[in-house]
Amino acid sequence: MLHDILSKFDLPTADAHCDIPCGIYDARIVTYYAVSALRQIDILLGLKDKDLSDTAFAMQVARNTAKKEEMAENCKHQTRIIWGDFMKPGNQDDMAKCHEAAHAIMLAGSAVKQDLHREDGEKLVAAANDFAE
Repeated sequence: MLHDILSKFDLPTADAHCDIPCGIYDARIVTYYAVSALRQIDILLGLKDKDLSDTAFAMQVARNTAKKEEMAENCKHQTRIIWGDFMKPGNQDDMAKCHEAAHAIMLAGSAVKQDLHREDGEKLVAAANDFAE
């Protein structure tokens, strides 16, 4: 209804290339989540071997595992937002490496969520740093 009313007026049109004004993209949040996921891996790897029937120990493992996976997913999510909003036709030539870095984050983030290898966390942090550059 509002569109019908406004269409009767001769209003100038406005064009935008993305839904967020240029210059506010900050990939440090991607790196923050990657480092947070790596920290959770370190905590989990540092836990002393105990019997998982010890409820307190089992709950700590569950909490740290859930947080590790949440941080890895947040890293991937923030990357998708920046990549999707920023990678428009005018930026793609200047940011060819951005596609590779974003893909590396997706792969490393999934690996971090799937298992408990510090190397996967290090790859995620390295990919996040590349993306931030």
